Amino acid sequence: MNAFPKIYVAGHRGLVGSAIVRQLVANGQPLDRIVGRTHDELNLTDQAAVRAFFAREKPDQVYLAAAKVGGIYANNTYPAEFIYDNLMVQANVVDAAFLNGVRKLLFLGSSCIYPKLAPQPMAEGALMQGALEPTNEPYAMAKIAGIKLCESYNRQYGSSHGVDYRSVMPTNLYGPGDNYHPQNSHVIPALIRRFHEAKEEGAAQVVIWGTGTPRREFLYVDDMASACVHVMNLPKSAYDNNTSPMQSHINVGFGEDVTIAELARRVGEAVGYEGEIVFDTSKPDGTPRKLLDSDKLLGMGWRPRVDLRKGLALAYADFQKHHAPVPA
Repeated sequence: MNAFPKIYVAGHRGLVGSAIVRQLVANGQPLDRIVGRTHDELNLTDQAAVRAFFAREKPDQVYLAAAKVGGIYANNTYPAEFIYDNLMVQANVVDAAFLNGVRKLLFLGSSCIYPKLAPQPMAEGALMQGALEPTNEPYAMAKIAGIKLCESYNRQYGSSHGVDYRSVMPTNLYGPGDNYHPQNSHVIPALIRRFHEAKEEGAAQVVIWGTGTPRREFLYVDDMASACVHVMNLPKSAYDNNTSPMQSHINVGFGEDVTIAELARRVGEAVGYEGEIVFDTSKPDGTPRKLLDSDKLLGMGWRPRVDLRKGLALAYADFQKHHAPVPA
């Protein structure tokens, strides 16, 4: 018997998946006991391929960090792909894990599962207590289905097969490995790219979508990875004492939020842009506020370590190293 579990990280090259791999290695997990597959190597929407992979590799634990993700523009433009791809990935991975004897699995959701006008900060009990934000409803519905998928396998197979599938709901994440696509990225990487290009071009203004008044919470991705490993390794009694069979997910947030206007100012400072910031109020704002209540996780002994100022500096350094265009 190997002293270390064999761990499959689905989405190991993505923002969160790569951070989970870094965290596992930092905790002493041998790299040769961590399994990852690129999309070209394994299409997670292909049920037969996923089942064959699990039957061959036989992992002991699974971190389900693979997902189709994007910002407001991407969610509005590709709603069919966002709901279909995520539903298929989740269903295929969770079921194949169960069929091949995986007892421990961690599913990563999103704070967009909560109603658009949920009381702030949003506690786990707010799930399905109101209408979702329309711009990302398909993605949110898929993530809600993923939570219920894990809960259902726990309810049906927890006692008989030892199934222990957990779910964590992160706030907005950023950091190394982020997607800096000019249209399909989330707010922080989109702003980093926009401010960097404006600085390089000497642009007098940077235009930001919306009014700048919505408030958002942000968590550095390595903090998220530490939370994932922490939750995965919690004794079952500790996890069960803070959840229930019908509400088993746990929020992961930083605990503070900022307006988009303040965020833009801070990104501009991190990048070194000195021009004007202008808001295009004809564009949508999205949800007015999204702040998670992470008291459950804090009560389990986890704390975030990287504040927004330090995190933005680290994220911009990563962008410059891996994503910034090389000057001609």
